[in-house]
Amino acid sequence: MRVVPVVLCGGVGSRLWPLSRVQFPKPCFALVDDEWSLLQQTVQRVVGCGFESLVVVCNEQHRFLVAQQLQALGVQGATIVLEPVSRNTAPAIALATLEAQCLFSDDALLLVLPADHVIRDDSAFHYAIQQAIPLANHGQALVTFGVAPTRAETGYGYIRTGEGFAVAEFVEKPSAEAAQSYLASGDYLWNSGVFLFRADVYLAELARYREDIFQSVSLAYAQRTVDVDFVRIGAEAFEACASASVDYAVIEHTNKAYVVPYNGDWSDIGAWDTLYDYADKDDQQNVLLGDVISEASTSCYVRSESRLVAAVGVHNLVIVETADAVLVIDKDRAQDVKHIVSRLNKGARQESQSHTKVHRPWGRYEVIDSGERFLVKRLVVKPGGKLSVQMHHHRAEHWVVVSGTAKVQNGDQAMLLSENQSTYIPIGVVHALENPTDKALELIEVQSGDYIGEDDIVRLRDAYGR
Repeated sequence: MRVVPVVLCGGVGSRLWPLSRVQFPKPCFALVDDEWSLLQQTVQRVVGCGFESLVVVCNEQHRFLVAQQLQALGVQGATIVLEPVSRNTAPAIALATLEAQCLFSDDALLLVLPADHVIRDDSAFHYAIQQAIPLANHGQALVTFGVAPTRAETGYGYIRTGEGFAVAEFVEKPSAEAAQSYLASGDYLWNSGVFLFRADVYLAELARYREDIFQSVSLAYAQRTVDVDFVRIGAEAFEACASASVDYAVIEHTNKAYVVPYNGDWSDIGAWDTLYDYADKDDQQNVLLGDVISEASTSCYVRSESRLVAAVGVHNLVIVETADAVLVIDKDRAQDVKHIVSRLNKGARQESQSHTKVHRPWGRYEVIDSGERFLVKRLVVKPGGKLSVQMHHHRAEHWVVVSGTAKVQNGDQAMLLSENQSTYIPIGVVHALENPTDKALELIEVQSGDYIGEDDIVRLRDAYGR
């Protein structure tokens, strides 16, 4: 029986704000590695191990970011299934399951992996998978992997083990006292959120316990279309689907739940205190990343993304700096970052949605300055990259080439612009930008008008299917 790896990449990770944001979520950051993101590390864990081609489920707005990170790894043949909206893990896994049945067989064996976990002991992980395969295949079990706890953690769910890999009980995030008793008993494992099961068995159990989710996802998947490298599903049907985790929807109800221990290094990087615990520390027990100077500070996590950060005489703090936001929080209150994100969302603040540097399929842009009726961006267009043919109802634009060569459509005019050359695009004029060379194109864009929001874009033609 061959195994189909399924990577779930739908979470935002709001407790890791201001680094993780809606348009650039936690799995796509290199949080514990200098080179590879959490998503890329997850993929590396299963690619080239004799498994079938990868299936990734991600939010539609992250599709190019995910595709680019897979491409950077040299991964070929992966299927990327797009969720129009987030509906938690039970519907996401159902989508992946239906796609695996379509690609392989009704009884394909799925290895479900969250994209934001850290597992450093690959040999122990693959040993656990081999133990789980006969349970899932011949025993038709829904197998979850339990991690041997190393501390009395209150941020994880627990599994009480029974006889012969059976699950005796699922326990939600416990109190400190209960967590300590679980650790002392030796009968409990952390619930990792990694699963192995047959496609037909999961769908049957989902239909049994949450027929509403099964029906909504089945209808949405039946309306699927293939768009370039992506599988798009019926948006209206999926939006009508209830939101539920796989644990609540299926695993905690079924009599087919089994748990296989994984006796290796594991972490769910859910908040800044977890990331601090996992990182290497200096002699003062500090984690200092980026342009940081610490003086007489201890047990702090300080991260600079764009400028110098100096910490003097502080203790047990998390300090995270980005170009447009700074977080300062007591490390013991790391879970409360989500309350800040909630307030930002209620106030429609852009800082919860995107960074000043935003990635696009053609390259990226960075907001340099903004004010009433104007916005200044630095655009970097990758070789061969093309912005859509578009127009704006409320703003004019001025493009100045800093380096490289730009192929520009400005109304009825077509032109090539090189370093220090520019063009002005009035409101309502159809325009396009392309990098026709094998070197990056950099330019400055100055927007002016009575409204400069990103939604003032009318795309007339787009190479990326947006």
